Amino acid sequence: MTTPTTPTPQTAETDAVHESVRARYAEAALAVTGATGAAEAASRSQAIDSCCGPDGTVRYGPLLYADADRAGLPDAAVLASLGCGNPTAIAELREGEIVLDLGSGGGIDVLLSARRVGPTGRAIGVDMTDEMLELARRNAVEAGATNVEFVKGTIEALPLEAGSVDVVISNCVVNLAADKAAVFAEIARVLRPGGRIGISDIVAENGLSPAERARRGTYAGCIAGALSFAEYRAGLEAAGLVDVSVEQTHAVGDGLHAAITRATKPAGWAGVDREQLAATLPSPAATRELALLDPAGCGCDAGHCC
Repeated sequence: MTTPTTPTPQTAETDAVHESVRARYAEAALAVTGATGAAEAASRSQAIDSCCGPDGTVRYGPLLYADADRAGLPDAAVLASLGCGNPTAIAELREGEIVLDLGSGGGIDVLLSARRVGPTGRAIGVDMTDEMLELARRNAVEAGATNVEFVKGTIEALPLEAGSVDVVISNCVVNLAADKAAVFAEIARVLRPGGRIGISDIVAENGLSPAERARRGTYAGCIAGALSFAEYRAGLEAAGLVDVSVEQTHAVGDGLHAAITRATKPAGWAGVDREQLAATLPSPAATRELALLDPAGCGCDAGHCC
């Protein structure tokens, strides 16, 4: 059962990023469920499917899932997929586990997780966008999934009890978070000892400055807040996680890559020094600068790539 926790204090930076992201993902949900219905959804799906590099490599969207994974899912769950990977394929989910999806969107990764953990397990999605939550809940009903739950909240202040989940997954969402130090601290808090993460996200090459990431991010839409490989690893380690690996899977822009991140919460986890963790990562103000440089209507969440 989910339980609200004391929220992380909000700042002008986090508020601005949240509102920007919420507005864009609300628009994406409405593109699937809106008045124009199937025609608009099909058009949007075709646009997302074209989010490929010049070599034909798929960078975002539902084609990153195997046909067997997409089979049997509601069309709206597939069409609403905005991710850069398939975290359920790398999280090694097991029967009976409790899985948490950060920024669950239309619910595709929650529904796939629910299949893998079976009736004795549970899959929980957290999202801050009402339109996406409504879409995900409808998709769960259509899929007949009874071991799922979708909860409103931000990933910087998760509405779950400490030590309540076995696995945390996410798909191209952490890069959009305003306060990534808070996200990593919350991941560590809600994981049980021995729990693990399997996250697909956008990561920048080491050495790219925030300004360089912002300029390159404007050409790739939803990736303007990416951490570097070194920052990602340092942040998770500062949160007390071990066996951290960050491995690129495919390029999404100049110096920007989709990556798979794995880590484990050790049995002797002693908590998080949030000040020390924050010192390892860009500030929320820097993230806000990156996010607001992302041009309106640019990116797969808006229905096309730049």
